Amino acid sequence: MAYVLTCLIILLAGALIRERRKNARRSAQLRRVHAKLDIILAQNTSEKMLLFTEDAELRLLLVHINRVLEHNQRIRAERSGTEKSIRRMLSNASHDLRTPLTVVLGYIETLNLDPDMKAEDRAEMLIKVQRKTNEAMDLIRQFFDLAKLESEDQPLPLTRVHLNEVCRRNILDFYEVLTNAGFAVDIEIPEEPIYAYANEEAINRILHNLISNAIRYGKDGNIVGLTLRQEPDAICMDVWDRGKGIGEMHQSRVFERLYTLEDSRSRSFQGSGLGLTISKRLAQSQGGDIRLYSKPYEKTIFTVRLRPFRY
Repeated sequence: MAYVLTCLIILLAGALIRERRKNARRSAQLRRVHAKLDIILAQNTSEKMLLFTEDAELRLLLVHINRVLEHNQRIRAERSGTEKSIRRMLSNASHDLRTPLTVVLGYIETLNLDPDMKAEDRAEMLIKVQRKTNEAMDLIRQFFDLAKLESEDQPLPLTRVHLNEVCRRNILDFYEVLTNAGFAVDIEIPEEPIYAYANEEAINRILHNLISNAIRYGKDGNIVGLTLRQEPDAICMDVWDRGKGIGEMHQSRVFERLYTLEDSRSRSFQGSGLGLTISKRLAQSQGGDIRLYSKPYEKTIFTVRLRPFRY
């Protein structure tokens, strides 16, 4: 009996010693994890936690820690990109506002310094002042429009919209401009009515922006097209041209606020750089989107995708 008890005590003592050593190893490993995590967080590095261990629970903990680190790194990258975008936007906006306002101040100074200016010349200069002032006001209004869209404080009211008529009306609004510029027009609008669950005013603004862009940047191709078509899960409006197009390196950025590289086509409102940004936000506010395909001097297509109206 004493022998059995002695063996049992020895076994229990061995188990306790092994458990203590295991806990000691785990504590040491946790201290290393803690120290490494402090370094990663303090230095904002993109490192991951690495630890060779047979402890299944500790390995699972490391997996979750690395997921959190990856999430934080994505947030930092997005915040950095947003901050750069905002700085670039403010810089470009300042330039775009300064240009017309400087011209206005120059005209006003000329008027003040020349009280004997002919009435005809004075009237012509005042017209120029008004035009430049309207440009500045237009840019400011677009900033407010974009801010309202991105804040989502006032959701767009959606209803049934007859897209056939909307497309015809918008292309007809540009008939005189297209004719005077020598453009051919390719219109593909089906006879059967197509309805979208959308906002008609927003669609008008999107089409105005896209057709204006096609005229401005597609002049080398001398043709502008508008196609209305229905897919199984969406209604699509294609505005296209055969002009100089958009380089591949710029295609992912033309919808950014005030993206103003020379090859970008986003400056659709007197160079404001907000036309395509507002158009995309308007499409997204209706549950849709705008996609771009461009092959220079072959075809550049902006496709507006909207939700079909379900009876």
